Amino acid sequence: MLEVWLSYTSVLAAARSSTEGNNPHDSILGRVGAVASGVGFVCITSAKDEMMEYVTLGKTGLRVSVAGLGCGGNSRLGLGRGKTEAEAIALVRQALDMGLNLLDTAAAYGTEALIGKAIKPVPRDRVVITTKALINRGSTPIPPVRVVESLERSLRQLDTDYIDVLQLHVVPPAMYDHAFQTIAPVLLREKEKGKFRALGITETSPNDHEQRMLQRAVHDAVWDVVMLGFNMMHHNARTKIFPHTIAYNIGTLLMFVVRNIFSQPGRLTAKMQELAATGQVPQWLADTDNPLGFLLHEGGASSVTDAAYRFVRHEPGVHVTLFGTSEPEHLRANIASLLKPPLPEADRQQLAALFGHLLGVGLELPDPTTA
Repeated sequence: MLEVWLSYTSVLAAARSSTEGNNPHDSILGRVGAVASGVGFVCITSAKDEMMEYVTLGKTGLRVSVAGLGCGGNSRLGLGRGKTEAEAIALVRQALDMGLNLLDTAAAYGTEALIGKAIKPVPRDRVVITTKALINRGSTPIPPVRVVESLERSLRQLDTDYIDVLQLHVVPPAMYDHAFQTIAPVLLREKEKGKFRALGITETSPNDHEQRMLQRAVHDAVWDVVMLGFNMMHHNARTKIFPHTIAYNIGTLLMFVVRNIFSQPGRLTAKMQELAATGQVPQWLADTDNPLGFLLHEGGASSVTDAAYRFVRHEPGVHVTLFGTSEPEHLRANIASLLKPPLPEADRQQLAALFGHLLGVGLELPDPTTA
């Protein structure tokens, strides 16, 4: 991809003149890789694609796309759906061609080597790699030497000299002291050797609905990045986490944004019926087959999943929204949603009124029957 750094106004002028009498797909809009604007960077990869948006990932200083490609889950870039390694690599490269530059993997995902192959033709400083190491097996802590060995394996698998963000993976509240007091000091010595650039920690969303682990972690300066669950029916981070990540300039990576509840209408209907039966939501939400239909209107969302991505993307304190996929069409649709404007304020207020008190909704582990 040819990348030329220009002012926002000059690139628009060049784009207008370049399309006169020519195929627009051959214009500068199809060739310019990145544009500097007053609020950050946007990337134009094709006349048919949206302009990617970028933010600074908190105190890491890393410039990252607002859309991040999750390389785990049941899909594992399609490997879990019967796709070939070549197809998975092509998917990653398509995401990079669309301006997405953050790839989130983990030692436990089994996709690090694939990511290493996918990014081989790309200048290393043009892609942000986040990976993870486990620090416990159930109630048994993993000693620091084994965590360092995991880091070393990740470097070999990814075939890279350094990792941008190393995260401690799915840390439950009971393991936070082990993470902070025992593992972090050892890893910071590895950071000094240049093996990674920033240290992060991820919650175990399905088992920590109140985000008790992160409520402690956000007050400890050792963490540069946190990964957490947040979605249209699980707003806990709005008051418990984001005010602190903003105050301490901690980068945020979002997960559990869509999952099964917002991508499968039957799941959403069943959940509304369950919540209404216990008085947690109004009965009218259980009496319809389309309980979030109020979001779908002129000037609003085009689908429930579109609403889900737009809801989290523009939440104060959010940097990167992660999603997984095995299909190019799904990739394009998710990125398109994340680049749309916020939901109308009236819709956001209604979501807060209806669901702001809920905990843990939509934090189920991935369904192995879905992509």
